[in-house]
Amino acid sequence: MESGTERAVAAVANEISLVRGGPFYHAQQALGLIQANRWDLGRRIGFAIVIGWVPLLVLTAVLNPEGLLSLLKDYRVHARLLIAVPALLVGELLMESRFRAVMRHIRQAGILDAAGEKRTNEVIATMAWLRDSIVPELVILALLIAHTAASYRGLVDATPWLARWDGGDLRITAAGWYAVVVSTSIFQFLLGIGLWRWLLWTFFAFKLSRCNLKLVATHPDEHGGLGFLGLTAAAFAPIGFAASTVIGATWRQEILHHGAHLMDFKIPALVLLIIVAAVALGPLIFFVPRLAALRRKGILEYGILGQLHSVEFEEKWIAQRAGHEKEFLIAPESSTLANFGRSYEKIEQMSAFPADRGALYTLAAAVAIPALPVILAQIPLAVVLGDLFKALR
Repeated sequence: MESGTERAVAAVANEISLVRGGPFYHAQQALGLIQANRWDLGRRIGFAIVIGWVPLLVLTAVLNPEGLLSLLKDYRVHARLLIAVPALLVGELLMESRFRAVMRHIRQAGILDAAGEKRTNEVIATMAWLRDSIVPELVILALLIAHTAASYRGLVDATPWLARWDGGDLRITAAGWYAVVVSTSIFQFLLGIGLWRWLLWTFFAFKLSRCNLKLVATHPDEHGGLGFLGLTAAAFAPIGFAASTVIGATWRQEILHHGAHLMDFKIPALVLLIIVAAVALGPLIFFVPRLAALRRKGILEYGILGQLHSVEFEEKWIAQRAGHEKEFLIAPESSTLANFGRSYEKIEQMSAFPADRGALYTLAAAVAIPALPVILAQIPLAVVLGDLFKALR
């Protein structure tokens, strides 16, 4: 008779979603913002804008009309609510599709033995329980509230729509309070949820790397059969893009209104790129020792086989070829030796880090694209375009 644990594992044996679950997800379902087999991105993005951005416009227009122009020109709020928040919502769809593809490939490619399949199902059951638990999202909410309470004054400045000086005191407007308490919190909460789900994938990758994987050194993907894992890094790109967009908006504000120079952010930008790359590619590091060992083993074992085959070939067709030259043209040994050489080259070219080049470009673009408004704050667009045209000559 099955135990309760075994029944729980069996119930989620085919559960491959790291995204569709948790209190926040179910709350969206209850509000009709998301359906079981659809993401309804347009509806959810529109709802987020109505809750986060529209009230700022209304409050400012009604209670602080002289600050309306400053709100419309404030790139920081637009970057956060009209670019970063939609990017995070779109990122859920990308994360879902990539994780499902990886899970499906693991099962269909047969890289796990029976024990590995059982262990993986247990890990998926644990992940489903963690995904649906209320605790992680409560922790995210608690951290968000604590951060806002401790640093809310650092989030505002004397921008007319946001706050104004009253004597020697900076008084936050009604729209400013709404931005601090609600609008900024929407972005931060979605960012926290995205990072939590990425942590779930990292947990799964760690557990998978400890399984007895059926890897082949000569696999054409040049990663022993784990090249498909490189596709997951691109799933982090929307999170990196959203964070870079908000950070870049702050840097743009510093350049335009506080005398900062573009080169002041050279080191922070490099650090940001490194952090995004480290978090996105970090789960793949768990597989490096296994793949490095596979490459070493492949070189040694195929080297022995190559030595034996090459010696036999040379003895037959070089040392004793006299009178057999015409037979060489139809002999299978020559093509066998050539094919073996290509297999050996595959092993030599094998990379222990299963990263996908396209995913790397996507991550780089996710950080670089939000930097463009920062650059344009310092260097006019005409100058940038002129330099690009000169480079094309």
